[in-house]
Amino acid sequence: MPRPRSEKARQSVLEAMRRALAADGYEAVTIEGLAAEAEVSKQTIYRWWPSKAAILGEALLEGAVPGSDVVVPMTDDLGADLRAWFTAVSTGLARPEGVSLARALIEVTAADPELGLVLNERLAAPIREWVAERISRGRTDGDVRADVDAAAVADEFIAIASYSALIGQPLSAERVEETVVRLLQGIAA
Repeated sequence: MPRPRSEKARQSVLEAMRRALAADGYEAVTIEGLAAEAEVSKQTIYRWWPSKAAILGEALLEGAVPGSDVVVPMTDDLGADLRAWFTAVSTGLARPEGVSLARALIEVTAADPELGLVLNERLAAPIREWVAERISRGRTDGDVRADVDAAAVADEFIAIASYSALIGQPLSAERVEETVVRLLQGIAA
């Protein structure tokens, strides 16, 4: 069954936002540009969303999130896995679309704290899952203490990855090494 005309237009605006975010960054996105690309009026956009941040929030909730496609396989070496994760994620988030996303999330969260919370949780979920699985394996292998809080470790991962995105630079090999050494000292069995 085809979508109603307004639903197609709404989806066009969301797609336009995703494309604009990836191509030019959030700062360059304008309501006028979104309206032109989606072939709707500015008034229509403002009828559906109160702000550019709200459009971004909905576009990210419904679509693919830039940088969420990073896959880091797990091995038998906890330290190597942590180094690989920090390297892959910080490199991915330091790309223009990752930087733009991180900065846009700050604006979305400031404009709509509830939406910001939902979006940040969506972005954090894959990290939390990876960390929980890796910490569980580390416990099983005797590398990680039983009392280590995987959620707290995940928060550290998220904070470091977010910092990398905000400054628009991947973590250096030296920073990755120092981070992993300190983390391992804190969780080692």
